[in-house]
Amino acid sequence: MRAIKYIAVHCTAGAQSQTLEDLRREFRIKGWKKPGYHYVVFPDGSFVSLLSVSEVSNGVQGFNSVSINVAYIGGIDAKGKAVDNRTEAQKRGLRALLSELKRQHPTATIQGHRDFSPDKNGNGTIDPWERIKECPCFNAKDEYKNL
Repeated sequence: MRAIKYIAVHCTAGAQSQTLEDLRREFRIKGWKKPGYHYVVFPDGSFVSLLSVSEVSNGVQGFNSVSINVAYIGGIDAKGKAVDNRTEAQKRGLRALLSELKRQHPTATIQGHRDFSPDKNGNGTIDPWERIKECPCFNAKDEYKNL
């Protein structure tokens, strides 16, 4: 088994109507042999595994070998702007999945994709202007700090 240091939370940066096939098509277009996420959480709160956690996915460049990548369907509004548009069911499903992953990997840090951005000013915080991405469009570190 891989040594897991992070459980990275993502959004798919698509509409809530995005399908699993849409997502797989995106991965193929990018030329990825493996998916970007180990798990995807749908608007109804259900989730599916796309890849065994024993394998490396393509979620966060430079950190994939030590991460489990989990995404929720959504993350942008009708104009393509970053937004936390998780449904209540999706929030519950995501929390349940992350709780179980944290139980299995108790030393792993749960954080958003955006939290892997470099701290350019060295203040110990990833400020909004330092973020490479807005993903997952909410503060996952704070929301899941008690898991």
